[in-house]
Amino acid sequence: MNLQTLRYYERRGLLAEPRRTLGGHRLYPPETVTWLRGIKAAQRLGFTLTDVAALSGTNGGLHDRARVKLAEVEAKIAELTAVAETLRAALDVGCDDLAACARAPECPLPFGS
Repeated sequence: MNLQTLRYYERRGLLAEPRRTLGGHRLYPPETVTWLRGIKAAQRLGFTLTDVAALSGTNGGLHDRARVKLAEVEAKIAELTAVAETLRAALDVGCDDLAACARAPECPLPFGS
């Protein structure tokens, strides 16, 4: 993780201000590494840094927020599945020209929607 990210997380309140050496270098405690991994894991699951901040500390609520995030992901999967099916159908029909496809009754592309 680069220094700019660590400083950004400090500004966002995701990391506590660490102790510093006499030369001004930041000294992060070992548990910071675990917390940073947690932040990155949450981001991979689709949570924003604002979500991470809300889920940390005494705020809690991971279960409820995970349920909402899962519903969002499942809705997006359903939407992308429909897109993939439409694209497969367009390939099967042989759509090669958008204007010609729009006039063809067998064209599966959603021109009227």
